[in-house]
Amino acid sequence: MNKDYPIPAGYLERETEVKKSRFIARVYPVGSRDEVRERVAEAHKDYPDARHVCWGYQIGRPGSAAEAAMNDDGEPSGTAGKPILNVIQHKDMGDVLVIVIRYFGGIKLGAGGLVRAYAGAAESVLSDVSRVIQQARVQARVGLDFADEQPLRHWCEGHEGIVDSIDYSARVDALVSLPETRQSEFAAFCDAQKLDYRFET
Repeated sequence: MNKDYPIPAGYLERETEVKKSRFIARVYPVGSRDEVRERVAEAHKDYPDARHVCWGYQIGRPGSAAEAAMNDDGEPSGTAGKPILNVIQHKDMGDVLVIVIRYFGGIKLGAGGLVRAYAGAAESVLSDVSRVIQQARVQARVGLDFADEQPLRHWCEGHEGIVDSIDYSARVDALVSLPETRQSEFAAFCDAQKLDYRFET
């Protein structure tokens, strides 16, 4: 089973300047791809006139992340998202998203300069953010009827569970993550509600 691991304690923002270009770095704890999408959309909304909104994230335990991705958002390939993700991976932190918003200052930085600037921006915010320990989590796949979706969401809200994804077809198929310590409570809830479930290994 996954062991406990450090995650960012909360949101933090830091700004750096390189040759008149502004780099605004934000760090967030995240638990799902949907959360990542929401945070990136938020950054675009907060800085609508920024030239680039680049990011990298990893979800899960450092060193064996369940999921990781990055985006250069128009910067030359490999000069923004990759250096951000590299810094994240060296910080021994999981469930973390770093977004770096760039305002171009009129002086081109070149590929090497961009890599250093984005890595430096990610470093500045990750070095300052406090850490908390994330309890080991497990994922469960649940098959349910439409009427059962609200009770499932309600249980998750009260028990540190997260609905990672939900698919609607003839029935509802949900992927839920929850602290390992809540596994038996979740099983009891599913049994009481007569839901089909299985824990992912």
